[in-house]
Amino acid sequence: MGGVGAALYCGTGCFHRRESLCGKIYSKELQFDGLLGGMSKETTIEELEEASKYVINCSYEEGTQWGKQMGLVYGCPVEDIVTGLTIQCRGWKSVYYNPNKRASFLGIAPNTLEVALVQHKRWCEGMFQIFISKYCPFTYGYQKIKLAAQMGYCCYLLWAHISILILYYVIVPPLCLLHNISLFPKVTNFWFVPFAYVYVVRNGYGLVEALSSGDTLKSWWNLQRMWLIRRNTSYFVAFIDTISRQLGFSETTFTLTAKVTDDDTQRRYEEEIMDFGGSSSSSIMFTITSTLALLNLISFVSGVVTRLAFVPQFIPQVTLSGVIVMVNLPVYEALFLRKDNGSLPSSVLIMSLFSLFVLCLLPIF
Repeated sequence: MGGVGAALYCGTGCFHRRESLCGKIYSKELQFDGLLGGMSKETTIEELEEASKYVINCSYEEGTQWGKQMGLVYGCPVEDIVTGLTIQCRGWKSVYYNPNKRASFLGIAPNTLEVALVQHKRWCEGMFQIFISKYCPFTYGYQKIKLAAQMGYCCYLLWAHISILILYYVIVPPLCLLHNISLFPKVTNFWFVPFAYVYVVRNGYGLVEALSSGDTLKSWWNLQRMWLIRRNTSYFVAFIDTISRQLGFSETTFTLTAKVTDDDTQRRYEEEIMDFGGSSSSSIMFTITSTLALLNLISFVSGVVTRLAFVPQFIPQVTLSGVIVMVNLPVYEALFLRKDNGSLPSSVLIMSLFSLFVLCLLPIF
C-alpha cells in the first residue's frame, strides 16, 4: 500500500502535517497577531480557569467540524484507520519510513492471550464497521484513491469475514474424518497438486519473509499459532457482534486494552510460556479455541489408530488435523497439565467438552 501512496495510519509512530489533520478552515472570530506573537489581550486567572472547565467538558466541539472534517474521525473503534482513509481521499499521500531500523517509538504490547484477543476483537469490529459504513474504500474512495489502495484497505477491513473460511477448515475436515468421509483428492491424483501448491507456497513465502526480516523459525511458528487462534475467536466474535449492532441488538462499545501486568504474568512472558489470563470476559473465545483444539486432536488420533492416515484420500485431512494439533499444543497444556494462574480454568474445559459432544453429534452430509 505504501507503493500507491496509501500507507495505513495505524497505532503510534505516525507523523502528520497539521494541515492534513486540521485543514485550513478557521473561525471568523479568530484573529492572529503573527508579528507581535502571543495573545491579543491579557487574560486573567479567572478567565483561564473558566476556559479550562470548558475544555475539560469537551462541549466546545459540539456543532463544529471536529470529528468529521477536522482531527480524528469519531464514531469508530479504529479511529486511526478511518482518519487515514479520509486524509488520503483529500489528496494527501502517505509512505512507510523506517530510518535505519531504529526503534524510534516503543510501546507496550499485550503479553497475555486474553488481552491480545480482546484487542484484536476491537480492531476487527472497527474495521468491519468501516467497510459497511459510508467510509467503505470502494465508495468513499472512488476516484479519490487508486483501485489498488482500495483493495489494499480491504485486506484489513475484511478480517472478520476470514473467520468463516478458517472455521470451515478447522471444523468440517476433522468431522468428516471422524465419519470416514473424504473431502480432498487422493495424494496420487493430479488435482491434489493445486491444494498442496497453495499450502506450500503460502507458508513457504511467509517463512522466507519472516527470516529475511530478522525473525527466527520459532517466532514464525508462534505467529502462525496466533494467526489461527485470532481468526477462530476474535475475528468470529467481532463478526457476530458487528452484525448484531447493525441489526440494532447492541451498541458500539470501546474495550480498553489492559497494559498493567503482575509479577507472575511478567515471569511467564519472559519464560515464553503462553499466558491465557482467562476471565469471564473472554471465556467464549477460550471455549471456541479449546473446542476446536480437542476436535482436531480426537480426529487426528482416530485417523492414526484406524490407519486412515495411510489411505491416499484421507492423508490431506489427517495432515491438516495434525498441523492444527501441533499449533494448539499450548492449549492442551493449559487444559490438562498446567495449574498456574495463566492456565485455562476448569469451566472452559467443561464447556469445551460439552461443545465437542454436540459437534460430534452433528450429521455430516
